[in-house]
Order: sequence, then C-alpha cells, then structure tokens
Amino acid sequence: MTETIFALASGPGRAGVAVIRLSGTRTGEILDAVAGMPRPKPRLAALRAFKNDRGDVIDQGLALWFEGPASFTGEDCAEFHVHGGAAVIEALAGRLTALGARPAEAGEFTRRAFQNGKMDLTEAEGLADLIDAETEGQREQALSQMTGALRSLYEDWREQLISVLAAIEGEVDFPDEEDVPDTLSDTAGPPLAALSQALAQHLDDGRRGERVRDGFSIALIGEPNAGKSTLLNALARRDAAIVTDIPGTTRDVVEVRLVLGGFPVIIADTAGLREAADQVEVEGVKRALARAESADLRLGVVDVSRETFPDKLLETLRSNDALILNKMDQGQTLHPSDELGMTQFKLCAKSGEGLPALEGWLERLVVERLSRREAPALSRARHRQAVERALEHLNAAQRQLSRAPELAASDVHLAIRALESLTGRIDVEDVLDRVFSQFCIGK
Repeated sequence: MTETIFALASGPGRAGVAVIRLSGTRTGEILDAVAGMPRPKPRLAALRAFKNDRGDVIDQGLALWFEGPASFTGEDCAEFHVHGGAAVIEALAGRLTALGARPAEAGEFTRRAFQNGKMDLTEAEGLADLIDAETEGQREQALSQMTGALRSLYEDWREQLISVLAAIEGEVDFPDEEDVPDTLSDTAGPPLAALSQALAQHLDDGRRGERVRDGFSIALIGEPNAGKSTLLNALARRDAAIVTDIPGTTRDVVEVRLVLGGFPVIIADTAGLREAADQVEVEGVKRALARAESADLRLGVVDVSRETFPDKLLETLRSNDALILNKMDQGQTLHPSDELGMTQFKLCAKSGEGLPALEGWLERLVVERLSRREAPALSRARHRQAVERALEHLNAAQRQLSRAPELAASDVHLAIRALESLTGRIDVEDVLDRVFSQFCIGK
C-alpha cells in the first residue's frame, strides 16, 4: 500500500485553470468523496462539482480518473481541473489533506513512475529536461531522451556485454585445457574491441549534449577599452554591461544568455587583460583567464587603432577561435594577418557596422557543433562518468583476456553494472535522490 500524494501540477500563481494531481492507493475513494459518484470513466473528463466535508461546493471543474497500472505513475491516479485562483487551490488542497492525502515531494510522481517500471532513469531525466527546455534544441534533445533514445543505446551495449560475458565464463568453466586464451581471443576479443570503440566514440562528442542542455559558452577577452562590453551589449541588444572610457571598468564576469540557431548560448564579458593596478583587478584578470580557459569559444577583441596584437591575448586564443578587429570607425592601424590562423572580423561594435557577419558566423558555428547527430548525446555529467567507468573496465578486460580470463570476466561484470546505473537497473539510492530532487513539485 502506497501513501496517496497530491500536488499542483500546473504553474503557481493566478491562472485561468489549475491542475491538481493525485496518486496512490486511496486515490479512488478520495476522488469519489470530492467529486461524487458515479466515478468518471477512465481517461475521460467529467464535469463535476468539487465539495468540502460539509457538502458545500469548492468549485466546478473537470475530474479525470486513471486506473493503475494504465497511468503515469503506474498507480491509481486522478486529476482535478479547477479555476486557478489561490482560494480555490487552497480549499481543494485542504480537502485532500483531510481525506488522508499528503503533499508530494519534488519529483515524487516521476519517481513512482520509475519505481513502477513506467520509465527508466534516462527517460525520467529527459522528462525533467523537457519541462525546463527553453530552446528548440533543448526541446528536441529532451524529447529524444524521454522517448528512450539513450535507454535503447545503453540496453543494446548491455546485451552485447552479456553475450561477451557468457562466452568468457563458458570458456573458463568448460576449458579445452591449454587453448582457452586462444579461443577467447577469437570469441570475446573482437566484440570487446568493437564495444570499446563504440563507447569511446560516444564520449568523444565535444560534450555536445551537455552544451545543448546547459548552454554553449563564449568568452569575450582582450585588453581594457578594446570594446568587449560594447560588443556584449550589441550582441545582447541591451545594456547588459557598463561601458565607460575608464580602463578596468569591468572587474567581474558579466554573462548574457542568448539563443542562436535554436540553442542556448552564454556570452561572458571579462576583465581587461593587463598588468593589474590593484587587488580587485588582479582577481578580475584571474577570473577572465579562467573563463577563457573553460569556454567553448573565445572571441579576442582588439582595438584596431593600436599597432600590434597584445601578446597576452594571443597567448590565450586558440586556432579555432575568432579575432574581432573593433573600432573600425576610429581609423585602422592594425591589420589582420592570416598567419594567426583564426577567423577574423572587422566591425564597429558601437555603431553595429560589421556585426551581422559576426552574428551569422556564430550562429552557424553553434548549430554545427550542437545539432543532432545519428547517435543520442550524453546530456549529463552522470551519464558521462558512467560510460567512462564502463570503458575503463572494458579496456582492462581486453588486457586480461589472454592471461587471466577470470579477471576479464570480473571487469566485464563491472562494465555492465556501470551501464545499468545509467538506466536505474541498479537501485543506487543516493543517485535516485539526486536525480529526482531536481524535479518541480507536481512532477
């Protein structure tokens, strides 16, 4: 017998309609007490008056009944669709509590769905990401994961590993005397190598899935007064950063979130790179360099009225970054050089001249790096860590195969367990707590 839980499943605050969900063993009798008899037919909405314990009407709305296991959680579920005023919601919640239901914790509905076999852990995480999705790219990736793309991939790897494990253990338990290692090299060696290659390719994706989920990071770097803050404001189409003629105005990292090509992008303005004048600026330069190091792309902003490229900037940039030759309206002394090996743009961030070319290039680059591939992407650090563990054990199994088949079998076992932790086949309580605590109440 499971406790009966309820929660507001629609957004908080005043609204035209509010949805309150109910799930658990006593759902049916609570629905009957609130909405009256006869009980609505499963999955068909019925117009009802919802009453308190004195028989007074709280509100009139729609009642829905989902008999388990044919429900989201796999348990008996119900929904009350009422008018979205605070007084209505509070009165109905009080009535449900009096009848023995309790408010749900964050993610408790989805956790019950997982525990009742309605979805695996990657699908549950995909559902959470779909609720949080703000861009088209995030929506597509979350929907793919929620409908089982990652689960299918991981389950396929797991099934292949089980077959390999069966071959190894079969040879160990029923050896042909001296030729066991040779036999294993023929039967288990090739599939182990192929699986290792598949896992390595899955990991070598430039963290595409995590970038789609969390945002593609771009850092603006350069000397003081090169025009970084002006460029940030131009790209953001608003005054996100303070702009003055005083060198060192930007002391901390200023972030702006944009959407380019349907994907989330985080553009960061950083402190100017120079010999710092005080401790605050020292910390600002330190943070600028750290952000540049961790960014997916660096845009080096240079004032073209100077005569040489700043050495500190060139040391920070990489060949696949871009160089922004700014302040073209003030006369050009510095000229671009192909020897730098970077894409270069001439513009005036203040007036916007040349900005469309940069924006178009950025959008194409983001789409190219983050657009969907044939294989589903790793969308969370938890996924990446599990696949890395599995790959480590597969590589160890290959090394042990010819000299210690028993140890190779143990490593394959551990690789299977790492993949099972991805989908939740292994009931690791702290992993489940961490995953479902990130859900909103009512889901």
